[in-house]
Amino acid sequence: MNRYVADSTGERLDVFLARQMENCSRSYVQRLITDGNVRVDGARVKPNYKLRSGEEICCTVPPAEEVVIAAEDIPLDVLYEDEDIIVINKERGMVVHPAAGNLTGTLVNALLFRCRDLSGINGELRPGIVHRLDKDTSGVMVAAKNDMAHHFLAQQIRSKAARREYRALVHGNIAERAGVITGDIGRHPTDRKRMAIVRSGGKSATTHFEVLERFGDYTFVSCVLETGRTHQIRVHMTSIGHPLVGDAKYTAMKNPFGIHGQALHSHILTLVHPRTGAQMRFTAPLPADMGDILHRLRAGR
Repeated sequence: MNRYVADSTGERLDVFLARQMENCSRSYVQRLITDGNVRVDGARVKPNYKLRSGEEICCTVPPAEEVVIAAEDIPLDVLYEDEDIIVINKERGMVVHPAAGNLTGTLVNALLFRCRDLSGINGELRPGIVHRLDKDTSGVMVAAKNDMAHHFLAQQIRSKAARREYRALVHGNIAERAGVITGDIGRHPTDRKRMAIVRSGGKSATTHFEVLERFGDYTFVSCVLETGRTHQIRVHMTSIGHPLVGDAKYTAMKNPFGIHGQALHSHILTLVHPRTGAQMRFTAPLPADMGDILHRLRAGR
């Protein structure tokens, strides 16, 4: 059972719990409340109940129902594979792992078909997944085929031993040659589908960027992550006034190129192999849509 104490008066119960329970959607929280799994000072209430400061909220999350994830014959661009790891160049538009209401067509479904086994540390919905990319972010990522490899890779990511370098096209002309963006990232206070730089309750995040090319109204940049927060590059670049081209979630600026989703690509992943200890570097070429945009911008410069 999870216990929370309301820290303000007037906030809706479902909004409060969705903010506290980071991996739960507001609709899921509303079902918990409606099904009687939530009590406020011992009483059953409705999702729109307005909290008073100091009230105790007790929430019981029922055991997850067994979910069977199907193996699907989905083509993958495999950059490297052995008995411990598989490195993929993920295409834009592919979801990494299944979630409620979206159990097919994901990278996990494809990996289950291709690989005889995957690590089980992240549970039945995310086998093998050590880190993730957003649906509309393309590029290199690694998955673990066993728990030993998963532990080893996850530790490298936590300790920053694994290096992740991205390519992004952003709006505006970045004056600086390079820079560092810091700012704790957490759920947006009013829009649960977005992340934001927050004053409290967020997780520390640091992004290093370097300008690769300037095109007047657009800048092509390299971004290196020290941390791996949800939507980190998208939030950080937006925070300095340079949102990603095509990122409808974080900017209303015009996308004249027709790219579907943010122009963000995981370009290079460097890691130490979990079994051999060898330093390995994997590079995923830019996807065709980003390459076409750069070609047009260079031609018109």
